[in-house]
Amino acid sequence: MLDGYTAEILARVQFAFTVSFHIIFPAFSIGLASFLAVLNALWLWKREETYLKLFNYWKKIFAVAFGMGVVSGIVMSYQIGTNWSVFSDKAGPVVGPLMAYEVLSAFFLEAGFLGIMLFGRKRVGDGLHMFATALVALGTLASATWILSVNSWMQTPAGFAINDVGQFVPEDWWAIVFNPSFPYRLVHMVLAAYLTTALVVGGVGGLHLLRDRADAAARRMFSMAMWMLLLVTPLQILAGDMHGLNTLEHQPAKVMAMEGHYDSHPEGAPLILFGIPNPEEKRIDYAVEIPKLSSLILKHDLNAPLDGLDTIPDADEPPVAIVFWSFRIMIALGFAMLGLGLWAAFARLRGWLYDAPMLHRLALLMGPTGFVAVLAGWITTEVGRQPFTVYGLLRTSESLAPIEAPAVATSLIAFIVVYFFVFGAGTWYILAMMRKPVVGHVLEDERDDVQGDDAQDGAAQNDPARGEGPILAVGEEAAVRDKTAHNKGEES
Repeated sequence: MLDGYTAEILARVQFAFTVSFHIIFPAFSIGLASFLAVLNALWLWKREETYLKLFNYWKKIFAVAFGMGVVSGIVMSYQIGTNWSVFSDKAGPVVGPLMAYEVLSAFFLEAGFLGIMLFGRKRVGDGLHMFATALVALGTLASATWILSVNSWMQTPAGFAINDVGQFVPEDWWAIVFNPSFPYRLVHMVLAAYLTTALVVGGVGGLHLLRDRADAAARRMFSMAMWMLLLVTPLQILAGDMHGLNTLEHQPAKVMAMEGHYDSHPEGAPLILFGIPNPEEKRIDYAVEIPKLSSLILKHDLNAPLDGLDTIPDADEPPVAIVFWSFRIMIALGFAMLGLGLWAAFARLRGWLYDAPMLHRLALLMGPTGFVAVLAGWITTEVGRQPFTVYGLLRTSESLAPIEAPAVATSLIAFIVVYFFVFGAGTWYILAMMRKPVVGHVLEDERDDVQGDDAQDGAAQNDPARGEGPILAVGEEAAVRDKTAHNKGEES
């Protein structure tokens, strides 16, 4: 079935398949961990039961997503060794320690405190439970920091030397970790994770508001999600613009592919909104463009010259069609998120945020778009780096392990079957949990915390010295009713 494909193509497809499955779970868990920390803090501050219900509702979903992210990430580590052993040998002295730091610091931090966050409130108390929840959130951010440092170094390598056997060896760890593109990628990815989570939470809130507009928990989560969209989406657009300027400086070929600029424009480049890339003729067919707007965006000058792919050797040119369309999907979804946030803000001002079924349906429809935008962004980043694994220094064709195509094809088919079965089941389970209402998600061992002063009031009312009748437990009250009914039956 996969005859005719080289080992390099199959290995790239396999890595693209596994990383695409993997990235959606960290993108969700990064934002959801911070959301859980906020919910827990609000519960401790305000003592409103709705926050505790939402915390317990979403922590179960977080646990499943976190586990699926861990499992899918382990597969990728082994795959680098089996399919990309030359890359591991040459870049290992730089990449290896950074990956180890991620495990030893961030992952251990998450794993060490996850159990306390999920099961330990009654055992350790509210203060330590909040501390553990915050550390889980911090761990997800730290994990993203290390992984993005590795990826950014592959995009904009710095702080290294090449030894006699062709290995990249570290000379300045500060320059390696904080390489030129790292700050922009980190901010862009973390904001993307927050937006992804906000869209999921907003979609679930919209679903339950369509069922019951008076659902207090659905109202709260929907409101918080819409606030997040309204505030974070403009920041993400700004961060994306800054990231684009950084990419233009360090990876100009990627920006040329993103913009669809096959030709140089010495007097201002147009912004191509849509079109069909034609790699054979080196042009964009049926282009819909706005004159000189690309120069204004990238150079902040309408007449600024921009180089095109005609200045890049064909051997160094990234696949234009994939980068061109993935970039536009990401941008379109970003502005759709902004539109949803603005609509929700208008509805809030007019007082019908919870009485707008069309808005709720749109939020539900937009629920998965954060994942699509994240995947589109990573496709733009990774495919735009081609034909290199370490940009400008190590080609993808030179990074492949000495492995035959049939072996890669066999493992690829196995991955497809297992992934769709295992992660399909996990995703179905997460969606099933999301379909359930939030009502009843205060756990039994947390009832005392929710009742708070009510328990003390009940004890006072049960005090015979006050001359008041006792307040019976639910079971005792039922027993009294049964006994009374029985007595009446005997009397009759």
